[in-house]
Amino acid sequence: MDASLWVRWAAIHGVLRAFLSVQALRGDPLGRFLMGQIPQDERYAVMQQIRAQGRLVRTRFVWVSADHEICRTVLRDDRFGITGKKGRPKPLPQVIARTDPGLPNPVEPPAMVMTDPPEHTRYRRLVAHSFTPRAIEELSGRVTELTNELLNGLDADRQVDLLADFATPLPIAMIAEILGLPSDAWPLLLEWGHLASPLLDMGVTWTTYRRASDGMRGLDRYLRDHFEQLRRGDPDDTPFSRLAAGDALTHRELAANAALLIGAGFETTVNLIGNGIVLLLEHPQQLARLRENPDLWPNAVEEILRFHSPVQMTARAARQDVDIDGNRIAAGESVILILAGANRDPRIFEHPDRFDVTRPNARDHLAFATGVHACIGAPLARIEGSTALRSLFQRFPDLALSAPPQARGLVNLHGYQQLTTDLGSSRTTNDTTIREGNRHEH
Repeated sequence: MDASLWVRWAAIHGVLRAFLSVQALRGDPLGRFLMGQIPQDERYAVMQQIRAQGRLVRTRFVWVSADHEICRTVLRDDRFGITGKKGRPKPLPQVIARTDPGLPNPVEPPAMVMTDPPEHTRYRRLVAHSFTPRAIEELSGRVTELTNELLNGLDADRQVDLLADFATPLPIAMIAEILGLPSDAWPLLLEWGHLASPLLDMGVTWTTYRRASDGMRGLDRYLRDHFEQLRRGDPDDTPFSRLAAGDALTHRELAANAALLIGAGFETTVNLIGNGIVLLLEHPQQLARLRENPDLWPNAVEEILRFHSPVQMTARAARQDVDIDGNRIAAGESVILILAGANRDPRIFEHPDRFDVTRPNARDHLAFATGVHACIGAPLARIEGSTALRSLFQRFPDLALSAPPQARGLVNLHGYQQLTTDLGSSRTTNDTTIREGNRHEH
């Protein structure tokens, strides 16, 4: 199994890693960025360098853009699809197909984020039942309850890791409820999510890929047993549980898209909450504005998403020859879209490097992408982010970091792995106020 898996890693990541390493050694900004050689506090300067080369730039192996209009256009243009076989040298697609281990990989087909219509349309339509306005309304109440439970658990300990003790458990619990999984599955979801999240990067190491694959085998066994139990008995009264109990999707289709919800559903929301905590502590005047006017919290979440995008980039491949901004992109060529750079585009956002919770067009960011692959869970993520951050700073007005935040070290998922914090004195909160705030976000 390891030999076949190594060959698969080499075809997907190894060859690309070797090429990117050479480009990085030559000082290429994109190569250095993709190889994780740029510290987090220097990333946006590198993105500006890429944007300064042109709105759409042809590199030695791919097109790249950090321009908001170009990124939005490509994401919404059905002449582009998910990067696939046509974007690789001829031998590699056959190697990848022959070494397919059948695991529920969230960044490989049949996960809907890596499929194009009509398959994508079918998967998304079925999974979307878990994210209807009615479903989100019901989940919103649980977000408030879980947030208060987590905050109550923090009262006895004045120094905590807010990432491990608050920002992470909330979205994990919500994804577990969507998937109909019991609370004892939360640690497993955390482990699987952390193992799979590096796969969103390009050219990952063999060790990282092997560990992720081992985790996916464990996830596959767990989900197979869980789905079988649902089929034998009465499914929970949740859309995904009913879907799992039926036969609309094969096991692999169901498991891959469940894995996608686990990864995309909590890893990105953890980053949203963690990034928000750090940003607001670093900008006390902005936090003061939110305390003076709590109605600004939903817009503050949009600004957090714009300023520190939890997902830094995505990619698309041309299905046919396409002319974009005077450039001919040939069929099969790929375009890397640096979403974090687009969200700092001065053409769209005035003073883009300024964090401003009152920014009138903050919601124009591309943190959730756009088009057919726009994040299906964006409404829930917005509610989780706003509820968690508002409640945290209401409960602990003297909150302060007691150590520098530790970055995760991933390229695509932008966030922290530890936030050691002094909570200070606590203040009781009014649950009714929080619920009213949630209603304003719909």
